[in-house]
Amino acid sequence: MRRRRATDLDGCVAALAEVHRVDGYPLNWPADPHRWLREPHPARAWVAVDADAAVVGHVAVHRIPDPVDGPQGRPTAEVARLFVAPRARGLALGSALLDRARQWADKRATDLVLELAAGGTAAAALYERAGWQWVGTSTAPWTAPDGSPVSLRHYTLRHRASGSDVAPASPARRRASRPAASRSPGGSSTSIS
Repeated sequence: MRRRRATDLDGCVAALAEVHRVDGYPLNWPADPHRWLREPHPARAWVAVDADAAVVGHVAVHRIPDPVDGPQGRPTAEVARLFVAPRARGLALGSALLDRARQWADKRATDLVLELAAGGTAAAALYERAGWQWVGTSTAPWTAPDGSPVSLRHYTLRHRASGSDVAPASPARRRASRPAASRSPGGSSTSIS
């Protein structure tokens, strides 16, 4: 696993196409998948590669800005574009990619959030095993390919203080049902099923 490079984008798109074909993630295939992976500009992105250096997994984190007219809260970032190619499943890459995002957030005293299209039971199980808390459900501002509404499950993971396995008790700065900057009509943000 390593930081994503610009030269990795073709491999990321190829792996994403496999995931879309097998799992339907993203729910709506983006018109420009390279751009979909790059936007909004991630604070950090990582890839998992196989022995041949082919991309088999991906995750990004996007900083969520403080509200313009609201109080400043806890620093928060969104985990997005998480996927593992079908041929690389069973190797705990989804967990490793999530852990990489968590390490990044912990070094920056940042809470994490993510959303998942309802029905992603394997992904939901992974998040819950990793300590993510389900905080609510909302309807996506985009629709499924057939035009039907999409229900989103929202999760949060609090920053762990250095040297601690316990998350701070203070409340998260945002409700998970807020629209996030990284939302796009390309589908939900995560899939590892």
